[in-house]
Amino acid sequence: MTVVPPGSGRMWTRDFSLYFVARAVALLGDGMLPVAVALAVRSAGHGDSGVGLVLASWMTPLVALILFGGVFADRFGARRLMIGADAARVLTQSVVAIALITGNSPLWLLVTMSALAGAAAAMFQPGVASMVPRVAVDVQRANGILRVADAGAQMLGPALSATLVVLTGPGTVYAINAATFAVSALCLLALRLPAVVRAPRPDVTIRRDLREGWQEFRARSWMWSVIGIWVVFGVTLFGPYIPLSSGVITGYLGESAYGWAMSAMGAGTVLGGLVAMRVRPARPLAAGGLAMFGFTLIPLSVALHAPFALLLAAHAVGGAAWAFWSVMWATSVQTQVPGDVLNRVSAYEVAGSVAGIPIGQVLAGPAAALIGADQVLGASALIGVLGCAALLALRPVRQLRLNEGRAPAQRYV
Repeated sequence: MTVVPPGSGRMWTRDFSLYFVARAVALLGDGMLPVAVALAVRSAGHGDSGVGLVLASWMTPLVALILFGGVFADRFGARRLMIGADAARVLTQSVVAIALITGNSPLWLLVTMSALAGAAAAMFQPGVASMVPRVAVDVQRANGILRVADAGAQMLGPALSATLVVLTGPGTVYAINAATFAVSALCLLALRLPAVVRAPRPDVTIRRDLREGWQEFRARSWMWSVIGIWVVFGVTLFGPYIPLSSGVITGYLGESAYGWAMSAMGAGTVLGGLVAMRVRPARPLAAGGLAMFGFTLIPLSVALHAPFALLLAAHAVGGAAWAFWSVMWATSVQTQVPGDVLNRVSAYEVAGSVAGIPIGQVLAGPAAALIGADQVLGASALIGVLGCAALLALRPVRQLRLNEGRAPAQRYV
């Protein structure tokens, strides 16, 4: 393990600075949106079921189309696709903003615009992985910086959104969200990246591209092993947490305690991202797997009704653990997978990572009604510990070594 001293290497190049602004601004807008969605849909008279429908209408096309987003990014270029996706979301969010401000926001319109925005996100997300190695001289430090920006957005976004909704209404938040996507598109357009030469492939079908991406994904046992565990985590650990913990924490510590717990987790995420910028383990996934044991303290502290101070400490440690793992994982994917297939492989990786979460969210309520919320969260913590142990027990995961350079021409582990 090595420690990178502050300021080593030129990190803030013109291209990375533009990319950072694009991501940071868009992440802040996205961080503001969940609060606005919930309040906007309810204020429009569509109730809790309407909120669930609007949220589901965003997630469904994201999961359904993200593999095609990876194919199109490899075919036509990630930046071009990301700019188009940003432009589409400027339109969808502007339409909703106008509808809310004018007081004419039927549920079908909110659902339709949410679905289109989810489809655009599916086109945008696969390119995120391949852009980082192109704009950054140090991929791991870049991922750490971006993780800190993401954490800051998650901390500031909800509070800023709630304030704006109270003062000006939810339409303002949607308008700001549209503006953030416009800024992102302009920054991506201003990047000066070397041209990527793509040989013409008139005989290659989308189906063949999807199959090739799957073969590249399947050929790396360290990758599909982690994703397999993450599917289980989505159902049992990540999915149930928010639906259940908010009620449990509010029940024994009050409403403000839940907000403080989320803020503590965000602060921990910032800290974990900063550490990941400096510490460079020789075996990044092994180090990340060890760190992830700390994440299990989050559901455990809620299940045990930990005192307020311990609850905040557990969330801070868990947030730091999550951020450190995220940087180690993103860096491994970006530096171990050849660039010409990275977008497709990333699409399979993202789809697998989030596939279990909606299932866990849906099952959390019935499971809590059957055995109790505390018991479900306690089981989540236990499964988290077992999953982390499984990560370290898998040789391809445990032994994957740091690749200091760019993605190899071809390397399977």
